[in-house]
This record gives sequence, structure tokens and C-alpha cells, in this order.
Amino acid sequence: MTHLSVNLNAIAMLRNRRSVPWPSVTGMARIALDAGADGITVHPRPDERHIRASDVPDLAELLRSEYPNVEYNIEGNPLHNLMGFVRALRPQQATFVPDGEGQFTSDHGWRFPEQLEIVRPLVAEARALGVRVSLFMDADADAMRFAREAGADRVELYTEPYAAAW
Repeated sequence: MTHLSVNLNAIAMLRNRRSVPWPSVTGMARIALDAGADGITVHPRPDERHIRASDVPDLAELLRSEYPNVEYNIEGNPLHNLMGFVRALRPQQATFVPDGEGQFTSDHGWRFPEQLEIVRPLVAEARALGVRVSLFMDADADAMRFAREAGADRVELYTEPYAAAW
């Protein structure tokens, strides 16, 4: 069955353009969940250009207290700031994305087999905390076996090449 997880990063970017608290990230999460979304996704980058570090626990508390049956997916680079959120909040899912700190947007998946031994212990740590792990991957069938070897529960496919081909 397909489930919808709404990514709140663009809402946070709008909020961050001014020194005002709106649009509200938690308010938009409520709207999405009341409309039937199955989860909330955020990507707290180290530079906080959209989701801020303070938004992440606020959303975790909202979901825990008002929407206990929905999924919280926190994505980011586990070599930067992601693992702190995973350890502190134990979301239902962590999506490991290999983006650089100053990178505009995610534009490639993990490079396997080269990065396998970097990713594997981080996946194991997250899973030991009870957090499901998804790896952001290029749509390359040969690379999928490495996602399994890393211990990932699932993958998220980087699809820009498909969009560009259209």
C-alpha cells in the first residue's frame, strides 16, 4: 500500500524569508495530517535554510502527542547533523542522503561500493535505536544489492534524470 509523507521544507523556506513565525511548520503539518497524510518528512540541513534544528523536536512532539500513528521521517546526511536527531528523537524513519553541507539540493545517491563501509555502521546504529533506514540512491539496479548489504530497510530513488528525460 502506498503512503503519503508530506515534506515541509518548502513551508519552512517561506517562513524563513522574514522574521515572522508563519507560515507555521507545525501548523502546516496539522493541515496535512488532518487531510489524510500518513507522515511528515523534514530535511534539516546544517545551514538551516529551510527546516531549522528547533523545528525537528517541535514536530516530533506534535506527532507524539496529537498524531501517534503517523510516520516521522527525518532525512539528511548521517555524517553531518542527522544522527543527533535520530539518537535524540528516534523517528520512525531516517533517510540517509549523501549531500554536502553547502549543496543546493540532493543530486545523487550513495556511491557504492566506495561508501558502503561508511554507511553500514550508521545504518546499524539507527536500526539498533528502532529507526527504519532508507538510503537515497540513484536508480541503478546494480547498486541495490549494496543498499541491502548496508542493512537498509528501503531506498528512496533519485529521479531527476527521469524528469529531465521527459
